[in-house]
Amino acid sequence: MNNFFTKTLHRIFRKNETKLHILNYLFWECTWRCNLKCLHCGSDCKADSTFPDMPFDDFLKAIQPLKKAYPRDSITVAIMGGEPLLYKNLDECGKKLRKEGFRWGIVTNGYAYDGAMHAKLISAGMGSITVSLDGLEENHNWLRNNPKSFERAVKALELIVSYPRLNYDVVTCVHQKNLDELPVLKELLIAKNIKRWRIFTIAPIGRAAENPEMLLSNEQTRQLMNFIAETRQNDKRIDLYFSCESYVSDYEKKVRDSYFFCRAGINIGSVLIDGSISACPNIDRCFVQGNIQKDNLLEVWENRFDVMRNRNWCKTGICEKCKDYKHCNGGAMHLWNEKQDCIMTCVAEKSG
Repeated sequence: MNNFFTKTLHRIFRKNETKLHILNYLFWECTWRCNLKCLHCGSDCKADSTFPDMPFDDFLKAIQPLKKAYPRDSITVAIMGGEPLLYKNLDECGKKLRKEGFRWGIVTNGYAYDGAMHAKLISAGMGSITVSLDGLEENHNWLRNNPKSFERAVKALELIVSYPRLNYDVVTCVHQKNLDELPVLKELLIAKNIKRWRIFTIAPIGRAAENPEMLLSNEQTRQLMNFIAETRQNDKRIDLYFSCESYVSDYEKKVRDSYFFCRAGINIGSVLIDGSISACPNIDRCFVQGNIQKDNLLEVWENRFDVMRNRNWCKTGICEKCKDYKHCNGGAMHLWNEKQDCIMTCVAEKSG
């Protein structure tokens, strides 16, 4: 099947998915507290958060209307923060989610994930987990601002892969300091029996906006794309793929399984720490669509989110005359801010 035909089919598929906008992944930002202070944190989380943890009962009440429209087990709740392992009685919350018919998993830095935590969460029905490993020990600890972070994350991964029924992936944030060590990191992951590895680059949001030297140059972006493409083609020991953060032009289908599709507000929603209803948590707060304290979550999902489902407004700035706009559709939502006048960064342009 030629490239033109497959891209055309993908655009038809994307249009149909957008029209249906079936929710299947719901982030819950349960806390802004964190046991690390990472240099690239998009939420600028700290040990002492500005916001109190969201009461679980508030979240549970908010998702009840979804049960009227969606079959049991069709929605996965991804619990994140901050660091969700700091949330009180996380395992009990998980048990209640499973009882209510929601699958659930967590996104964690792994620092507090030990044997006891592993056993509790598995017993509570946790079905998926994402752990960050951002380079070899020195660079990981530098980015995570903690000398023991790498050791703790690796131990967490060893526990996770020991339970074969758990869906997982390792996610690596690539920046200028760790780019060249990716081949060695790959061998380390393979030696630890890691099978799924996801890579993303830094967006200039949150704390990362204060550290622009971490952003990859055009040449470094191409180096990264080539590493992913070559690994996918020649090394079947690990399933490596580029995240859904951006369209990557000629590298599409070389660095992931399918063409770029930002599903924020189309299949992905979120309930943020203050009750705001949005899509991916890294998206600018100007795109919030409601709040669970006053709005019905199902009604908001069904009747709002037009800013994410009709992306014509994105055709501005460098996107206005881009030949790939019909494929990219304005890129990932987290790369736009309240000015809505130009995408913050374009990986396709940097990798071209």
